[in-house]
Amino acid sequence: MTDGHSPSSSEQPVRRVLIVDPDPGSRREIRQACEQDGFEVVESDSGEAAVSRFESARPTVVLLELALPDQAGFEVCRELRRLDPSVAIIMISARSDEVDVVVGLEVGADDYMLKPLRLRELTARMAATLRRVRPETGEPRGGRLEFRNLVVDVNERRVLRQGEEIPLTHTEFDLLALLAVNAGKVLSRERMLHSVWGYQYPVEIETRVIDVHIRNLRRKVEEEPSRPFYILAVPGIGYRFTNARPDS
Repeated sequence: MTDGHSPSSSEQPVRRVLIVDPDPGSRREIRQACEQDGFEVVESDSGEAAVSRFESARPTVVLLELALPDQAGFEVCRELRRLDPSVAIIMISARSDEVDVVVGLEVGADDYMLKPLRLRELTARMAATLRRVRPETGEPRGGRLEFRNLVVDVNERRVLRQGEEIPLTHTEFDLLALLAVNAGKVLSRERMLHSVWGYQYPVEIETRVIDVHIRNLRRKVEEEPSRPFYILAVPGIGYRFTNARPDS
């Protein structure tokens, strides 16, 4: 017999979103859209309150406004990443400069959306960010993938380098898993965007989105990020993951 707080094996895990935005009108609109999509919603109107609420609520996804009254959203994103490397973070902002998009991804955001928000697109992107990697038909479906000094366990969503676990963001893991499942194959940026994000970015920033995440991944999984062994660039196309095995 279980108590009221223990979910049964047939229940779905709680999807909880933390909305961080100083504008109460914006929070209200986002709350309504998220609740209609089945999310539990908690709110904060500042960076300090967001970190406190994050630790108590433990959301599965954070919608983080870049412009906050007490500190920059970039700094809040860094702190949330420190607290939980796997939480999904979508940065929202009226600032459309490419540099803001790139910096947002650099500090750990999984995605970046421009205001005014299209609410259906927002909930679709939230679902895409939370989606697990689904290899295409004919490709290996998960399992433990072992390379020279690197192990990518798709089922357990864990990455080990020389036996030590490496913390990755949700998106970083999905991107690495996609590359590892297709080791030895060249994947275009377009295919990577479609497979991991499930939707199209504007053409002018789609290259940046992939390249920033790849740069962050290399810093974590490569012994020498400036001379990568695992994640190799294929000029004009995309990237290829090494197929070198432990006995190679």
